[in-house]
Amino acid sequence: MTTDPIADFLTRIRNGVRARHPRIDVPSSNLKVEIARILKDEGYVANFKVVEEKGKRTLRVFLRYTSDRRSVITDLRRVSKPGARRYTGKTGIRQVMGGMGVAILSTPRGVMTGQAARKGGLGGEVLCEVW
Repeated sequence: MTTDPIADFLTRIRNGVRARHPRIDVPSSNLKVEIARILKDEGYVANFKVVEEKGKRTLRVFLRYTSDRRSVITDLRRVSKPGARRYTGKTGIRQVMGGMGVAILSTPRGVMTGQAARKGGLGGEVLCEVW
């Protein structure tokens, strides 16, 4: 069992991208599904689905590559960790890679991108950054 399942999820994506795998499988949770939804909406992954295998829910994420087999995801970074949580207000949400990346936040209205949180006037816990 891992102490930080979100970091494990991001690491599996990072390793899958570097090994050029077509998909990755991780144990499913509602938070991971929401992060995968945002990654799909922002164009970083091709698709995702939750599958039931042997009574356990598994999140299957299909990675996205360009026509010349380069990954759309350059890197992922976990910001808020279990030992050092990072919270920010609406004015403290910074741009990732000068606007080329996306920050994923957990807000009182659910998991959303940094841009959507700024627009909605919300702050929250900065889960990760993707570029």
